[in-house]
Amino acid sequence: MRGAIYNSPNPGMNFPSSCVRRGLCLCLCLFLCRFSFAAEWRQPVSELTEKIAAITGPGVVALELVNRSSISSADAEEIRRELTSSLAASGVRVWQPDQAAAAIQLTLSENLEEYVWVAEIQGAQGDKNVLLVSLPRPDSAVSAANLPPVTIRRTPLVSQPEPILDVAVLEGTPRRAVVLGRNRVAIEQLENGRGSVIEWLPVSSPNPLPRDARGRIFLRKDRVFDVYLPGLICRSTNSTPLGMNCSPSDDPWPLGPEDSGVAAFFSPARNFFTGALVPGIGRQRSGPPFYSAAAIPEANYLLWIFAGLDGQIHLLDGFNQQVLGKVRWGSNVASVHAPCRPQWQVLADLPETETPDAIQAFEFSGREPVPVSAKLNLNGSVTALRAGPGVEAGLAIYRNSATGNYEALELNFDCTR
Repeated sequence: MRGAIYNSPNPGMNFPSSCVRRGLCLCLCLFLCRFSFAAEWRQPVSELTEKIAAITGPGVVALELVNRSSISSADAEEIRRELTSSLAASGVRVWQPDQAAAAIQLTLSENLEEYVWVAEIQGAQGDKNVLLVSLPRPDSAVSAANLPPVTIRRTPLVSQPEPILDVAVLEGTPRRAVVLGRNRVAIEQLENGRGSVIEWLPVSSPNPLPRDARGRIFLRKDRVFDVYLPGLICRSTNSTPLGMNCSPSDDPWPLGPEDSGVAAFFSPARNFFTGALVPGIGRQRSGPPFYSAAAIPEANYLLWIFAGLDGQIHLLDGFNQQVLGKVRWGSNVASVHAPCRPQWQVLADLPETETPDAIQAFEFSGREPVPVSAKLNLNGSVTALRAGPGVEAGLAIYRNSATGNYEALELNFDCTR
């Protein structure tokens, strides 16, 4: 028998052994990462494939994926690809909607304990089926833990014995504030931590306001402001001197800035929102009756936080509603974005039974609020929280227990250690 024959070494393939080892390690790492990801979603994809195929049978379907969870966009796209491949192996081919016998919308959602995937199957004959699979959510690392904490710094704006229902700050030199009371809107010049009235406009209402009235000021682009009160709306002019016209209205109140797009109906004889939303949050046209609401931008959607009449904090994402049963906040929440942190924050008042109220900033990790600031203690009860100028500051109104005055504060955020 002939001895073994070896080819001559190829100079172009003389890689150092360290390069070979690094290449093998890289390939192994990519393989393990891919295997780990496939294992994470394999069970729900397989379960969903089986349920879909049992309804549609072999054929062509259209698939749309909507991600309303904390799952990353890259992972959501991988889930879509995995599901498409799994369906094809079961005889269900994903193709263009105009050539499909059924349309599937898969929504990736979640609650406090688990991911919830909901597939809505719309047949050609108008029949509709809804499928649901779920899997436990892993404990997510709190990204806020590695960032400097937020310090809330207070700046007095206005103090007066009459109730302050809302306040808005007009930027400029000098700064001015629009202050809403029960029967007037005052324009005050802000200097040295004090406000002095330079102009005021009466609020004319055909009906008396509720005893514990609430109101909102919204700064506008084509005029100075709009004012919403129970059963009433007042719109300012854009002239000098400033004017204002009030008229009865049952229109919904905006829940955010002019371009936020979500409004809610306010009970004209009470001090809360009924829960009816216009046009709605995703597919949700209503929420719980609530006192205040805040929206936190997530990667794929807005997470809405409602301070309900039931004393609970409710979360709406356009698909699911959850209750934060262990969270004990007050009736006031507002969303802000401290410029020193990547995530948005929720300001919440923390009512105490024996001591005055406090305000604290939170960020959401998944669906859990995580405190990112110390408490700002106030000598009184909080009556309103708002986003301040450019949402990079907050506004708070409280009644001072010592003086009986209503105080309006600007809340700024500092992340220096």
